Amino acid sequence: MLFFRIVFSAIIFFSLGNWCSIKNTARLFYSQSQPGDSIKKFANSFYPKFKKKEQVVKHLGYTLCYEEKYEQAKWVAYRLTAGMCNNNVEERTDDFREDKAIKTGSAVPEDYKKSGYDRGHLCPAGDMAWSEIAMSESFYMSNMSPQTPKFNRGIWKTLESQVREWAKKEEELYIVTAGVLEKGLPTIGDKNKVAIPKYYYKIVLDVFGKEKKAIAFVMPNEGSKQSIFDFAVTVDSVERLTQINFFPALKDSIENNLESNLNVDLWNH
Repeated sequence: MLFFRIVFSAIIFFSLGNWCSIKNTARLFYSQSQPGDSIKKFANSFYPKFKKKEQVVKHLGYTLCYEEKYEQAKWVAYRLTAGMCNNNVEERTDDFREDKAIKTGSAVPEDYKKSGYDRGHLCPAGDMAWSEIAMSESFYMSNMSPQTPKFNRGIWKTLESQVREWAKKEEELYIVTAGVLEKGLPTIGDKNKVAIPKYYYKIVLDVFGKEKKAIAFVMPNEGSKQSIFDFAVTVDSVERLTQINFFPALKDSIENNLESNLNVDLWNH
């Protein structure tokens, strides 16, 4: 009997050890907080509202809604966790290429040739360094938009880096970003007419932290020496600007509160 007790105890010990190992691995990508039902539902479907006729394409690390008229995404949405940021082992691939998942055909690298504009990431490559596939897919041209070099390599890059720091601190964030697409924009490209946005937006949402919060930014497509917080705005103002409902899966009371308020102090510390 004593022998069987020892064997049974050993089985339990090793089973618990394996379970703990699985849980530790899961922490890389999943928050350990215990959200309410409405937040759990949001976490499974956090995309902006879209129409059935719109092209919504899901890649490993991000989902986008492609606007053929402008040859780029009207929004790119993705989830970013501390585990993803801390597991940034993949190097940039720089394999810019057409996104074959876009039924109408995406922009191509040649559209940007000798244009003077960078192939600016919407979902940053730096946010996808947790996976070889995710990193590679971040270089689809559907995830690019014409950005001036001083903007792309300056304040926009600063904002991208700041978002990663927030993700490390807050454990889990939801981001939506793109250029502001409107009529009359100039274009580049001979094969495809890729619109050049005058402004870009980025929305960052934290619904798993101790204090739920959101912050949005609207930046002109040009270099700037100003602080990123000089461009901070409410989510509501970006919705009015873009005519996009960004977080329809949130409970109305939570959505209205987060989108109508801006408290920079919750982020700038």
